[in-house]
Amino acid sequence: MIVLLLAAIVTVSIIVIAFSQMRERIRIERARKITAMEDRYKWASRLWSELPGQYLTNDLKLLLIRNMEDSCKALVALGSGSSVASWQASARELRQKVESNDDDQRPPVKIDSAEKSNYVQELLQNLFRMIESMHKAGQIDGPTARKNLRVVLFLVHKTRADLHVFQARDHVRQNQIRQAIHAYHLASTEIGKSRDNPMAVKAVKSFRTRIKELEAMEKDRSTDNPDAGPSKLDREWDNFLGDDDWRKKADYDN
Repeated sequence: MIVLLLAAIVTVSIIVIAFSQMRERIRIERARKITAMEDRYKWASRLWSELPGQYLTNDLKLLLIRNMEDSCKALVALGSGSSVASWQASARELRQKVESNDDDQRPPVKIDSAEKSNYVQELLQNLFRMIESMHKAGQIDGPTARKNLRVVLFLVHKTRADLHVFQARDHVRQNQIRQAIHAYHLASTEIGKSRDNPMAVKAVKSFRTRIKELEAMEKDRSTDNPDAGPSKLDREWDNFLGDDDWRKKADYDN
């Protein structure tokens, strides 16, 4: 009888311990999921805030908003006690503004240093990974993912080309024509990596025209003070992503 009682006690103890461990594992897993969803929301929000406004098409903006909204839904399902309600309200407000084309009045950000170029590229690379994750999680379909990934890749090339254009202008101001030509060649090579993008094709043609202008200037050294003002190409490049139609919809399949 005593043996049976002891066996019962041991069995109950084992069950209690196993149940406690299971509850602890559930608690830890819930906390992990909450942290992951909070981090996902904050990262999408950071990309929204820190990426130059002229780089974000409406499609990319809506993907960021969708990521925020899905993160909030998951947090509500997990019973998170964080600021989910305010996050949901913020995401709704952003969506309304994007859909009414009244969401982003930030001035364009010029990429005029290696530090800026590298930082924006890092943000774009994280946006690329975010879109890949959304596709793997079934949040977006394959065609949508591919279309937007191509846009992001183009923007990475554009960011690098921006820096070369800035350097080329600086060389022209200093009458360093050969260096300016080289910088424009680098910009052309970089943006030319997006061969399937009509805007990239247009940019490459413009760079080639500017290179010919500078080559002619290099041959004619009768003037000591070449025009250091912005060329037509430079003005077009500054407004390259300022076109409202591009920002509303970037469809490069046409």
